[in-house]
Amino acid sequence: MSEVSLAPGKRLSQIRQQLGLSQRRVAELSGLTHSAISTIEQDKVSPAISTLQKLLKVYGLSLSEFFAEPERLDQPKVVIDADDLIEIGSQGVSMKLVHNGSPTRTLAMMLETYPPGTTTGEKIKHQGEEVGTLLEGEIVLTINGQSYSLSAGQSYAINTGIPHSFSNTSTRVCRIVSAHTPTTF
Repeated sequence: MSEVSLAPGKRLSQIRQQLGLSQRRVAELSGLTHSAISTIEQDKVSPAISTLQKLLKVYGLSLSEFFAEPERLDQPKVVIDADDLIEIGSQGVSMKLVHNGSPTRTLAMMLETYPPGTTTGEKIKHQGEEVGTLLEGEIVLTINGQSYSLSAGQSYAINTGIPHSFSNTSTRVCRIVSAHTPTTF
């Protein structure tokens, strides 16, 4: 069994132990509580993306490095099949990362699907920029306390260092294609 096929909590525990860190030390470094880390590592709860990012920052890993199967190819892939997209979503939101296995990539791209009533939840914040286009449906983008209603065909461009969230308050599925820099995913 590869490391990546382990449950996320077990994988996080394994990485922490390989780095010689205690749960309490990781809690201090990540700003999370010791009990939150313990619960996540026991796979009693799945961490939100923002929580996972905090832990991976401590471990020096990106989301794509955490979820990606080790590449056995000398060259990055040119064609990425739908089955090879890396699912990093949570809370009912699907976020599929397009990743070719290159450790030196400078751009991240995702295909996002928001069923009716779903949200990214708490405000997301990470350094960089994001642009996206709604392929279908509607979404409410809230950034720095201001909400914007977008519909199919509209695009957005944001500084992701400002707290933001996405919510589908409509009765239709919303699909977005987005690109991000730097490659924190």
